[in-house]
Amino acid sequence: MKLRIGSRGSELALWQARHIADLLAARGFESEISIIRTTGDHLQTASLVQAGGKGLFTKEIEDALLSREIDLAVHSLKDLPTVLPDGLALAAIPEREDPRDALLGRNLTELPQGARVATSSGRRAAQLRYLRPDLAIAPVRGNVDTRLRKLREGQFDAMVLAAAGLRRLGLEREIAEVLDPEQMCPAAGQGALAIETRMADPAFEICRQLNHTASERAVNCERAALNALGGGCQLPIGAFAQVQDNRVRLLAVVLAPDGSLRLDAQAEGSAEEAAEAVSQSLLAQGAAGLLSAFAGA
Repeated sequence: MKLRIGSRGSELALWQARHIADLLAARGFESEISIIRTTGDHLQTASLVQAGGKGLFTKEIEDALLSREIDLAVHSLKDLPTVLPDGLALAAIPEREDPRDALLGRNLTELPQGARVATSSGRRAAQLRYLRPDLAIAPVRGNVDTRLRKLREGQFDAMVLAAAGLRRLGLEREIAEVLDPEQMCPAAGQGALAIETRMADPAFEICRQLNHTASERAVNCERAALNALGGGCQLPIGAFAQVQDNRVRLLAVVLAPDGSLRLDAQAEGSAEEAAEAVSQSLLAQGAAGLLSAFAGA
């Protein structure tokens, strides 16, 4: 049985698909990669929030799964909505890479007053404004190479990208500073890959062999908190979970769009307990109002 893997066509997405293909091959399963262009790939200048945010990088791939054109899909988990279409399931979360954000160009403390910092993420932009209200936050789109070229050309003084993607592409040398999660809380699921299949399908059982239990528990906790807050990957919500023995420690933050206010909460327990405690604490602090303000910004 040759498994058909669905993937976006970016260099990073293809690295991720090939990585899963290699893991499958090590277990004796042959596969091939099908490139599928998504709505998000067409939007080179539009705001992801204005365009709808959730599912922009996954819908067409999930449609291909449901129509049986492919057997599994490989996603960056942070791009995957917390609620999957009927008939689809998360078969596996392989071992997670570094979930933190990375600053390229200069360290945060070295950036001059009014420095121009690029990011396509509402979460990162809000946290940067909270940490450094003097910074000028600028939108940027395109693949990693395109973004790095713009930085080198001097269009920006610095840029924030996921550390995991840079490391996967062999670009760790570009990192000026990896930001501590207490300082810049990552997106739920950042650094993790998600393998999505049809439910009750042979591909589900095959891909389940690639699951990393601790990574799965951590990201499920983060996504449960995100779901309870009604958020998507483009809203200013950060969630970072760590698994120690049988307990999960979760930190989550919600910010005002302009960075003028940051709400945070921490809890420890089972994944479900931590997600519930953190989300309820944030909602009690007024998180719903901040998220509504962001959606209308």
